[in-house]
Amino acid sequence: MPIITLTTDFGEKDHFAGAVKGAIYNELDEIRIVDISHSVSPFHSTEAAYIIQNAYKSFPKGTIHIIGIDSELNPENKHIAVLLDGHYFVCANNGIISMLTNEINPEKIVEINIHDRVETNFPTLDVFVKVACHIARGGTLEVIGKVITEVKELTGLNPVVNQQQNQIIGNVIYIDNYGNVVSNITKSIFETIGKGRTFKIMARTASFTKVHTHYSDAINFEIPKGKREEDGKKLALWNASNYLELAIYKSNPTTVGSAASLFGLEYRDTISVNFES
Repeated sequence: MPIITLTTDFGEKDHFAGAVKGAIYNELDEIRIVDISHSVSPFHSTEAAYIIQNAYKSFPKGTIHIIGIDSELNPENKHIAVLLDGHYFVCANNGIISMLTNEINPEKIVEINIHDRVETNFPTLDVFVKVACHIARGGTLEVIGKVITEVKELTGLNPVVNQQQNQIIGNVIYIDNYGNVVSNITKSIFETIGKGRTFKIMARTASFTKVHTHYSDAINFEIPKGKREEDGKKLALWNASNYLELAIYKSNPTTVGSAASLFGLEYRDTISVNFES
């Protein structure tokens, strides 16, 4: 029996996440359910896309991922099921899945059409659970939807490169629990445009001329602990997903502050990289 994962903006206070799990167990009592996150910011499709992109590969092929973000059905927000990279994704066609399809071509996409058989005002509970359980039993996508070839694209996922090829203009796409700021600038595009040139990263008043691989790379451990700059040190690094991240070493948003608070950065704010001409 495959795993079903849940990624939602339901939070922990309300009954929604528990009700979805109960509905799944009611259909498949031996299924395994894994919570990826229920703390996505409300209706924040880009945040959800970043989380699912970086979580799904840790699961075995055949896992079914329910994404309960902005899932109310309307003429501009249809429901889809996608087979991509050996995994199934059940969600609204609101752009969430486009962060994955930017990198990997989907094997199959269907627009779910079982709504006339399911009465609901809670699609994640009723529609997405039905679809996920159908797939878990070995059912095909064509039974629950009509094949389509494209998904809606999220805007602002990809950075812009200027005509002179000496500047990348990116944006903040995610702020993690530590207040670290993740941009949409990948290591791949950075190296392709940079070609080994010196550079300066700018984000409001903060600037960086070096990108680290690990957080602790920013610390000079040859200097005695009492004398070196450590807590509160700013740094840029390639995070585990190879996105450019701005961080504060051992940050704590409630005490020393975080990259987001200290640099004054929020979702969609600009982060640019200027290369030496």
